Amino acid sequence: MTNQPWDLQVAVDCDDPHELATWWAEALAWDVEPQEEDFIQSMLDQGLAEESEVRTFRGKRVWADGAAVVHPGNHQPRLLFQRVPEGKTIKNRVHWDLRKSGGEATPEDVERLITMGARRIGEGSQGPHTWVVLADPEGNEFCV
Repeated sequence: MTNQPWDLQVAVDCDDPHELATWWAEALAWDVEPQEEDFIQSMLDQGLAEESEVRTFRGKRVWADGAAVVHPGNHQPRLLFQRVPEGKTIKNRVHWDLRKSGGEATPEDVERLITMGARRIGEGSQGPHTWVVLADPEGNEFCV
């Protein structure tokens, strides 16, 4: 049997998946993946979902416990934000390193993320490379 390449989805545990997905979509210039309201209603009508599994977010019916963000060019990976009952308590074992397409991130890019709600945690360097460590609005660390 030949080993085939796998697709990758990164799942992020969070308190409010729709708010965090919206934040990351703006931060990355990606898109929040649309949720089909007709499909959601059909699932409710068939008894395959409960009203408690649905909420209204920015005027649209969505699944309460999840939202996804996708690259506008449909590149992998898909980022899935899923609600969990517990909050974040320790440093992430996995974090994202953000790089701008076609160039280096600037101090203005970092300031834009901070203005959006990111928190500056620190800075790092290795040889000629430097980066800024930030946390998103729910405390998930990432580097720019």
